[in-house]
Amino acid sequence: MISQTGTVAAAALLLLGIGQVRVLRAQEPESQDNRRPAEHSDEAVREQGKPFWESLPFDLRGFWELRGGVRTGEDKHQSEDATLAETRLQLEVSEWLDRGQFRLKTDFLYDAVLEEATVDVREASVLVTPFAFVDLKIGRQVLTWGTGDYIFINDLFPKDWEAFLIGRDDEYLKAPSDAVKASFYTSLFNLDVVYTPLFNADRFIDGERISYFNPQLGRLAGEDARIRTRRRDEWFDDSETALRLYRSISGYDVALYAYDGFWKSPVGFDPGWGKATFPRLSAFGASARGRWWKGVGTIEFGYYDSRDDRSGNDPFVPNSQLRFLIGYEQEVAKDFTVGGQYYLEHMSDYSAYLRGLPAGSDGTDEDRHILTVGLTKLAMYQNLKLSLFTFYSPSDRDAYLRPNVHYRINDRWSIKGGANVFLGEEQQTFFGQFQDNTNVYFGARCSF
Repeated sequence: MISQTGTVAAAALLLLGIGQVRVLRAQEPESQDNRRPAEHSDEAVREQGKPFWESLPFDLRGFWELRGGVRTGEDKHQSEDATLAETRLQLEVSEWLDRGQFRLKTDFLYDAVLEEATVDVREASVLVTPFAFVDLKIGRQVLTWGTGDYIFINDLFPKDWEAFLIGRDDEYLKAPSDAVKASFYTSLFNLDVVYTPLFNADRFIDGERISYFNPQLGRLAGEDARIRTRRRDEWFDDSETALRLYRSISGYDVALYAYDGFWKSPVGFDPGWGKATFPRLSAFGASARGRWWKGVGTIEFGYYDSRDDRSGNDPFVPNSQLRFLIGYEQEVAKDFTVGGQYYLEHMSDYSAYLRGLPAGSDGTDEDRHILTVGLTKLAMYQNLKLSLFTFYSPSDRDAYLRPNVHYRINDRWSIKGGANVFLGEEQQTFFGQFQDNTNVYFGARCSF
């Protein structure tokens, strides 16, 4: 749904556009008798072959899309077999100023699975350059940093996990933030500072469309037990701050990170309220990415300081963690790329965690390991893209496969199909909990 920030920015941009059209019309010279009428000029003849949006006084682009998806098996916790049945229109408007830019990107969506129409403002921002060494971006925007491929350590900006697991386009994995981003550029280093005055949570799995493992019930749940949360809705008290200090050293992109805010998904629980919570979190980390051997290597780590449970013995708040990622990607043949990653989550104060578990509860492992393999093949003059991305956890003994086919018919039309396949021996592991939600999907898009 639209936030107040998005609504105000959208209205302001709309008024600006209307005003510019009126000014342009007022400045048009009247045709003289010794000139051809404007509608018969060479310029007008050239304009007749263009789509109307290319004649607007501002830059307009976007797409219209249809997508559908269905589970391959039965999920008794969901009333619908369909996971996707939607049509989406995205409009993106941008306008350059003397020292900045307005941008507005809005999705108009009808979701037949949930039987609702929504307007999702993906971006409504103003970018200004008050000084030569400073950029300031204010408003709704999609933010990202870090080096992982589908694995995020120091990128603690909101994600849309439901969109990722049901087959929406990859751009929808990143949810927007209502924030202020200041970028400082110097000869020694660059610095990004992002301040979010009101906490922006992930768009997490809550049982409405995808079933999940509910630890309080000790079973899988879906529409019958949707996650209820204690929202963090106090302006400035429930704020977030993220920093990135980065530069290039000998051909390697090196960065340091810091974050102060909250766990992005409701990983805590308040037994008094009977609701999931977003515990306090601080994080610190670093990353490096650059040419290595015949491909590109990455390394990243972060320490998660779970400030509401530094002793590690509260079973309703996650312990602090050390997270580590190393990856490598190489084009092994013409238009064929192979990549792999190793990811580790190490829980701090594990013995205290075990002592704090309620009697009869099954705890998680001290270390969680994930291996990923990504295969990408381009064909038919790069109009056809075949890909397979696989997650496998040897510690959880579960897996997640994302096969995908994308074909660009021409400059405007494209089609896409794929699947989300979940495998696991136990219901309470991360990928294993979704195995009844294995689905296939198909989409068609017209871009302009």
